[in-house]
Amino acid sequence: MNSLRLPSIGNKKDGRTVGKGPQSIFLILLTLFLTSGILSRLAYLQVVKGENFKKRAEDNRIRLILRQPERGNIFDRNGKLLATTRYPHSVYLWPMAHKKDSWKTLGPRLSQILSISEEEIKQKLEKAGPNSSSLIRIARDISIKQITTLKEYESELPGVEINREVVRYYPHGKYLSHAMGYTRELTAEQLAKKRKDGYRLGDVIGQMGVEKAFETTLRGEWGGQQVEVDGKGRPIKVLGEKQAKAGQDIQLTIDLDIQKSAYNALRGRTGTILVMDPYNGGILAMVSYPGFDPNIFTKQNPSPKKLEAALLGRRHPMLNRALRAYPPASTFKVVTIAAGLESGKYSPRTVLPTSGYLVFGGHRFNEWNHAGFGPLGFAGALAWSSDTFFYQVGARIGGKTLIEWTRKFGFGRQTGFEFTHSESRGLVPDNAYQRKLWKRDWTVGDSVNMSIGQGALLATPLQVTRMFAIPANGGDLVKPHILKTNEESKTWRQNIGMKPSTVRVIRQGLRQVITRGTAKMMKSPTLPPVAGKTGTAEAWKPNRVKANHAWFGGYVPADKPEIVVLAFAEHSGDGGGKVAAPMVKRVMEDYFRLKYPDRYKKTKVAKKTR
Repeated sequence: MNSLRLPSIGNKKDGRTVGKGPQSIFLILLTLFLTSGILSRLAYLQVVKGENFKKRAEDNRIRLILRQPERGNIFDRNGKLLATTRYPHSVYLWPMAHKKDSWKTLGPRLSQILSISEEEIKQKLEKAGPNSSSLIRIARDISIKQITTLKEYESELPGVEINREVVRYYPHGKYLSHAMGYTRELTAEQLAKKRKDGYRLGDVIGQMGVEKAFETTLRGEWGGQQVEVDGKGRPIKVLGEKQAKAGQDIQLTIDLDIQKSAYNALRGRTGTILVMDPYNGGILAMVSYPGFDPNIFTKQNPSPKKLEAALLGRRHPMLNRALRAYPPASTFKVVTIAAGLESGKYSPRTVLPTSGYLVFGGHRFNEWNHAGFGPLGFAGALAWSSDTFFYQVGARIGGKTLIEWTRKFGFGRQTGFEFTHSESRGLVPDNAYQRKLWKRDWTVGDSVNMSIGQGALLATPLQVTRMFAIPANGGDLVKPHILKTNEESKTWRQNIGMKPSTVRVIRQGLRQVITRGTAKMMKSPTLPPVAGKTGTAEAWKPNRVKANHAWFGGYVPADKPEIVVLAFAEHSGDGGGKVAAPMVKRVMEDYFRLKYPDRYKKTKVAKKTR
């Protein structure tokens, strides 16, 4: 007989345990924890990171096509164009291009067509960053043949765009290289410094000359379009547009015709020629030779030979010699006259003996002709450039007075010219300098050396040019400038405190240099009366071969000056009268021929003989 089993009672436990005891509490807490985590994550993604994700989504849908601004044009004082813009074709890519599968075909094909390595293209894209919404230029100024080839392979080149862009153009090339300077893409170091000013990868910037000095004026402001694209990156519609704002045009004091005349006069000689208005310091010409063609820097792939010649040429063509310091030699005797007469120790009627040499401090100082010129006054001493005359003046007035007047004439500091980034201050040695360098005090020998523009004294051709402007304008130190703005002479001049009688003696001496002194070749029916001074500075080349520098500076007409012209020939190996003066003469002749046609006789051109 089967017995009926009854449920156990009393101390025996029930077999069902699920949902009882602490398990239910654990499950509830676990569910709440997971739900809270999900809700927290959702809140974080939507509230905290929502804008970021929204932006990334927009970046995938919206593209920014930048429009580069045109740089301002540059004109000479007469409105002739010196620098402008041309519109070549350039190749652009989206930054993500090299991350896609298509790069295996795209990269090699672009490299082949554009003659650029794949690595160089990838580097440009990586610099922009994969999330950049802007097109990146990978090649500029491409040829018609390259454009045609890119169109032929268009199906293999997704994401590649050809656009026109603005590129700087210098129609006169080498004639204005140091005055204009050049533009070039920012280097990595420049970009790091300039990002805060709104510069972007691929931007160009003025690297030298006017282009660098007036970068903020010439640059302009970027514009662009916001374009909505589909999943394949094809434009659907324009969402917004901002017009690029062109840079401002500027007008210079440069006279293109005189600039070209100076270049042709200097051609072949390492050196510089400057032409300046003596009343307001406006620069009519600034030439340094050898020069370079600034257009080579605007090309994507410039000729390696031309680029190497410009950057590493044996005669350093990138160096603007108008702003580099050299011993001023006998041109400096103008300052010594001023210091001597203003010291009160000499009068305009003073006459001093000259001889083959003089001894100071136990050292012998020679006359340049080793014979002397007999008794001379200040004007005659300047005409013949007598060293022994000026030795005596320098020794008597002493270093303190000579240094004081040297600085009044603007030496030892920048002139205020706009090219502050490349202008040397020169050097005016003094007692502190001698103690620091030679561990001794200033001596009479230092004064004697300095009196003829030698020793440690250094001056730039621009400083020497404005030295000649002082007697030309009656005693004012002018501020050289190249931007033609307010040219009222009073805003650019400062009187240095010379007595009218001192100015008169200097002007007489500079005129006698031409009429009976060291530069008689400047006396010509092709010119009105000229006043000026020669200079020959002792100099040695790096191989210790002696090769002197040649100077000539002056103004014309002598009675009512219109221009100051200075020529400097580096390591010419000959004197200022033979080398530098003929160059100045040619520039002066061209100036008066252009300004006053038929007033002066034309220069006779020697017939070629076999």
